[in-house]
Amino acid sequence: MKRSIRTTALTTGALLLALALPTAPAIADEPAPRVDLRVLVVTDGGPATAAIAAELDTAGTPYTLVDLGRSDRPVIGPAFLADTVDGRPRAKFQAVVLPNDNPFQAGSPEMAALVAYEQTYGIPQVDAYTYARPQAGLEVPTAGGYSGSADGIRAQVTPAGNAGPFGYLDGEVPFEDNAPDVGESYAFLSRPRAGADFTTYVDAPIPGSTARGSLVGEYRHDGRRELVVTFAYNQYQQQFRLLARGIVDWMTQEVRLGVSRNYFSVHVDDVFGADDRWDLLLNCTPGDVDCPPGQGTQNPIRMSATDVRDAADWSRRRGFTLDLAYNGAGSEQHRVDNGGADPAGDEFLARRADFRWLNHTYDHAFLGCEQDVSVVPWKCATSADGSTRYVGRTEISRQISDNREWGQRAGLPLRNEELVTGEHSGLRVLPQQPDDNPNLAPALADNGVTWLASDNSRDPGQRTVGSALTVARYPINIFYNAGRTSEQVDEYNWLYTSRAQGGSGLCEELANTTCLDAPLDTATGYADHIVPLETSIALGHVLANDPRPHFMHQSNLAEDRIGYPVLNAVLDRYAALHADNTPLVNPRMSDIGEELRKRNAWNAAVRSGAVTAFRIGGTVTVQAPENVAVPAGMPTGTTQSLPAGSTGFGQPYAGTVSGWVSRAAGQDRVTLVLPAALAPAAGPGHAAVAERAAGQAGRPALQADEASSATAPRAPLPAGVLRPVRPGTGY
Repeated sequence: MKRSIRTTALTTGALLLALALPTAPAIADEPAPRVDLRVLVVTDGGPATAAIAAELDTAGTPYTLVDLGRSDRPVIGPAFLADTVDGRPRAKFQAVVLPNDNPFQAGSPEMAALVAYEQTYGIPQVDAYTYARPQAGLEVPTAGGYSGSADGIRAQVTPAGNAGPFGYLDGEVPFEDNAPDVGESYAFLSRPRAGADFTTYVDAPIPGSTARGSLVGEYRHDGRRELVVTFAYNQYQQQFRLLARGIVDWMTQEVRLGVSRNYFSVHVDDVFGADDRWDLLLNCTPGDVDCPPGQGTQNPIRMSATDVRDAADWSRRRGFTLDLAYNGAGSEQHRVDNGGADPAGDEFLARRADFRWLNHTYDHAFLGCEQDVSVVPWKCATSADGSTRYVGRTEISRQISDNREWGQRAGLPLRNEELVTGEHSGLRVLPQQPDDNPNLAPALADNGVTWLASDNSRDPGQRTVGSALTVARYPINIFYNAGRTSEQVDEYNWLYTSRAQGGSGLCEELANTTCLDAPLDTATGYADHIVPLETSIALGHVLANDPRPHFMHQSNLAEDRIGYPVLNAVLDRYAALHADNTPLVNPRMSDIGEELRKRNAWNAAVRSGAVTAFRIGGTVTVQAPENVAVPAGMPTGTTQSLPAGSTGFGQPYAGTVSGWVSRAAGQDRVTLVLPAALAPAAGPGHAAVAERAAGQAGRPALQADEASSATAPRAPLPAGVLRPVRPGTGY
């Protein structure tokens, strides 16, 4: 497997900056231009520009959106793009994203203004999805190329792409093909036009030919640089998610606000306890609230000592730490029922250093309203006056503190501020309990809880509950009440097939869920359908810079151990796609909560206009509120200026350095200094930049009234196809 880290004599960042910021002698009466760290995204409402905007959103990279479909949009002219601040010329945007290479009508003064702006300040342009044509540096597809479905193609990062903006990938970029009868992506594959200064970064074989065609490449012309993308995509598709980081690094020249990582953490709930089992005949779970009282026989699922040893060995072998959410009463009850013996509990304690541990309350009690389970579905019990009866503050506090004390006696390495309540109870759950248990918040404060797990399918945003902030978790659609593959598939069929197919019909009633065409085969359905689907969903979260953890249950690591196929598939697919410089990040719950907290504070500051950030030459300046940390990604070797000296900035990841940085005491801003090799030797005035840019291609730069004539009326572009709706992710 090829691994690559950018260690060439001239780094990618140096190459990009050399192209964009030529080092002309300074002009005495024109100071070096200021370039604001903000991206201009011009959209026609299509999915490609929306996908790039979503990538900027998740990283925290500021941008301005101009919707060409709105009558009240601003006009893109010289004053919109640039001005002067304190006598210094200012470029208001460090990059421009367009729907295609020219989304305006012929003769448009707006395109002419963009051309002049990009030439003057060395601003890169991304053509989010464009037709292959000479104006984009490519031959038309009919000249030995291809236009059509791109479903299932195996694209490849070229050597130039590997040495350039896509060096964090291992080479292959597989395109999704989730449904053979549904078109999911469309592409134009074409070779660079003869004589064009075009570098292909990602290509694929041209069908019916031995040649390869460009999917992503850089076109340099008329003193401008364009990243030309010739395939349709949306923000959820794997091919875009794999390339998104490189697209943004290219357009920002690796100097950007915002941080992006690939995160994967997995919580395993109910450790030491036992989970109720799905009944294949009753289509419910005896002992739980979905079965009428007295129906069926309980046959709980619990990990054995062998299961525990294998979980620890798996964790060490894969280099991946599981977070175990434990219920101490589960072990105590097992000992009562088995003459004081609990081999699995003993094995867990012997292997406790192989895992991280989370307080899951002492005996997994429901901590919301008092449940009336005499009916299905259950409802909240009420008092005589009709008010909801809630579990009290004392009981909630006891559940937290008793489990903490049990874990401390057992020597578990805990962080007392973390808590996962049973079934996320205490928090609101619709439709039965529309509000949080009012006794939850004071009980959290009583016990010093500052991070509280919530269910992402019900409560995705981070919010405050008393002393705590929530940390939403993704439910992996492997059921808590299934220890065997047959149970998982049977319940899956019940939930996701229509009544006519023998299912519950829930998939027909829920707006966000689709029904299976037919029930899954109990022998093959898990491996052939459920595992690939859940792997794709989880990997989509991983590739979306989403730190929120996933969760399953201890039952899924017992018996048939049905959790491992999904975990292994996520880890294997990730490793096959990424270079060693881009490892999975596996944080614990409190660190995830802090990451989300900092993101929310930063995004609020950006939205309110409280952040100012710009680059002048080799210096980046960021002004933000004192209590708001700044996320940034910079070229390797960047330093932070301090009142006394400087220090290295960021942590290495994906070929750059990035991280959160705060201003030091006595400072009113964050100042980052780029490596000397990447900074202009002298600050060129913007006129000098324009003059040198005009000469780069050996021909004059386009004048404002000529720009539109250089681009033919745009060809109609096939619309991107959104991915099919998938079954819901209930648990």
